[in-house]
Amino acid sequence: MGKIISIVNQKGGVGKTTTAINLAASLAVLEFKTLVIDADPQANTTSGLGFDPKDIRTGLYEVLVNEVPMKDAILGTDFAYLDILPSNIDLVGAEIELINVPNRERIMKYALDKVKSLYDFVIIDCSPSLGLITTNSLVASNSVIIPVQCEYFALEGLGKLLNTVKIIQSNLNTELQIEGLLLTMYDMRLRLSNQVVEEVKMHFQDLVFDTIIQRNTKLSEAPSFGLAVITHDAESKGAVNYLNLAKELLHKNGLNKTNMMESNHDLN
Repeated sequence: MGKIISIVNQKGGVGKTTTAINLAASLAVLEFKTLVIDADPQANTTSGLGFDPKDIRTGLYEVLVNEVPMKDAILGTDFAYLDILPSNIDLVGAEIELINVPNRERIMKYALDKVKSLYDFVIIDCSPSLGLITTNSLVASNSVIIPVQCEYFALEGLGKLLNTVKIIQSNLNTELQIEGLLLTMYDMRLRLSNQVVEEVKMHFQDLVFDTIIQRNTKLSEAPSFGLAVITHDAESKGAVNYLNLAKELLHKNGLNKTNMMESNHDLN
């Protein structure tokens, strides 16, 4: 059964979408069947994988609000092992339209329950907020990855986010875990970047991924081509960083291709 991981931070510009796209693509390159869900009305994950959000007629909004089966909204990508549940600006209205729906925090979980066995991993790109859609993502997830940029005010708001995770754990999803904090936008030439790395590792220790995502031109420009960086330039630092992150994630979970396939086989 697929492990569901939300990429979450209420701060914008920390690398959530970049991480969602490129971690999912890296897992797919390693031949793990992966679904990436665009849970952000900005729909940058959708466009970053080559789809025009304006052309999306059936996406996450229709799944959450109109009860369209998730399998009917999922699209294939250029990667054999990667699918996407796309989004568009309509998702902005979902928070209001779901406010009086019973068990509104569990709608995404119920929809995902019907397809998650088809995937090794489900990666959810959350919006930069802690609203109802993000709550749905956390309730549906097994764990969270929190991107932390190596810049000034890096730890700002982390306390609020971690408190939100604790509330979800206590009231809605007792199995939710913190997969790890991911340091992003690292520039080894800058003293500040190195100070942030030291500070985050001092505060959170084993919760911090060993892999650090470096600032990289190819990583920044890949979305403008509708590509993951591993397709845009497989030898770039960004591609190597995210491939290493995927491998570290697999190692942390004690997974390899053989035992993951055996686990899925046991469920069938």
